[in-house]
Amino acid sequence: MPKANLYNMAGKQIGEVELSEVIFGIEPNQYVVHDVVKNHLANCRQGTQSSLTRAEVSGGGRKPWRQKGTGHARQGSTRAPQWTHGGIVFAPKPRSYRYTLNKKVRRLALKSALSSKAAAGNVLVVDKLEMSEIKTKTFQGFLNAVESKKAVVVTGDSNVVLSARNIPGIVTSPANLINVYDIVNANQVIIDQAALAAIEEVFA
Repeated sequence: MPKANLYNMAGKQIGEVELSEVIFGIEPNQYVVHDVVKNHLANCRQGTQSSLTRAEVSGGGRKPWRQKGTGHARQGSTRAPQWTHGGIVFAPKPRSYRYTLNKKVRRLALKSALSSKAAAGNVLVVDKLEMSEIKTKTFQGFLNAVESKKAVVVTGDSNVVLSARNIPGIVTSPANLINVYDIVNANQVIIDQAALAAIEEVFA
């Protein structure tokens, strides 16, 4: 049964928590994790790049010189791709890079990412991850106490989310929206105990 250290908001370890074997104790599947991260990055692409083809570049309506007898190669337009200010060959056009993966694949990747972090001892559970006011300095003090610089914080407390939004390397997420890319990209996963129960209930 995998375990994680339990901390309070002062950053002191107050015990240990047993994690679900189904979510945090499986053999990580690196190939599935790679597929899901690649899918996430593809879906984040805007796909707004655009260049002009030779049909769209202005000018070039007249044949620059006669077909034969000049010693030059024959040319039909000064806007052909080999000319300066000519069009682009196979010019990129706006398109969507989005594609979908099966739900079972995405769930396996999430469990693999969480299991990998748990096996490395990089899952921290906080008994009550909440703040009475929006204060970045207070939350930064908590992160310093648990020696965390690049982490994904799983919580539903809005004050924590707003307090952490300006801290470099810190990403916040509710329990039902955690994604594989954030987990893989972070060094640690900090989970509120209530959010941990929600994760184990939803993804088990």
